[in-house]
Amino acid sequence: MTQTYTAHPQTRIGHVHLKVSDLERSIAFYRDVIGLEVMQRYGAQAAFLSAGGYHHHLGLNTWESLGGPRPPRHAVGLYHTAFLFPDRVALARAFKRVLEAGVELDGAADHGVSEALYLSDPDGNGIELYVDRPETEWPRDAQGTLRMVNDRMDLGALLALAEDA
Repeated sequence: MTQTYTAHPQTRIGHVHLKVSDLERSIAFYRDVIGLEVMQRYGAQAAFLSAGGYHHHLGLNTWESLGGPRPPRHAVGLYHTAFLFPDRVALARAFKRVLEAGVELDGAADHGVSEALYLSDPDGNGIELYVDRPETEWPRDAQGTLRMVNDRMDLGALLALAEDA
């Protein structure tokens, strides 16, 4: 393999499939907190959820993990699943829903290219809820190279958007 391969520019991540310990608890979290819809269930062992009627953005199953423990914090595996919102108001509404559900944030950051909220699902799987800034606003150096940052995010201002909407 001497040639460099680059994926087609329209390639996207279609869905994430998670092993969970309690299917009903996970369905409730992703439905009631994140706001996804249950599209299909496979008995008591798997479910497929989405936003906007897509066949599935998220798969959940207990095929190998029913009743299993949370993985240790420093174990290898998926860092987080990121949910991209269309605008700041939609992110603000999601943030309000998370707070109303009593879910604590693990963090929040302004990355220059995006604003992101971080939390965990009941099995400890990381979740990022974020909104992109327009590409014309992305921070770049004098050579045009992208320079993402990890700055503090104004959560009060974000939450105010949900209250005003």
